[in-house]
Amino acid sequence: MTLEILTPDKKVFEGEVTSVTVPGTLGSFQILKDHAPIISTLEDGPVIIKNGSEEQTFIIKGGVVEVLKNKIVVLAEGVAL
Repeated sequence: MTLEILTPDKKVFEGEVTSVTVPGTLGSFQILKDHAPIISTLEDGPVIIKNGSEEQTFIIKGGVVEVLKNKIVVLAEGVAL
């Protein structure tokens, strides 16, 4: 599945991933392949990206996540690397 992390300024990340954990407003949750379509608001916190054994973390400043047909788009207000 593909992931994009976007801010108002730039595209922070784009690539293939095996799982993504996002800081949802009601608690963090994980997105895996074939996840049901969802749109959710996000709090400040870590977005944890896994691709096989590799792991990468971005700290976002709130935003929204959309999942549709194995494409994940995180629209963040800001990102601290």
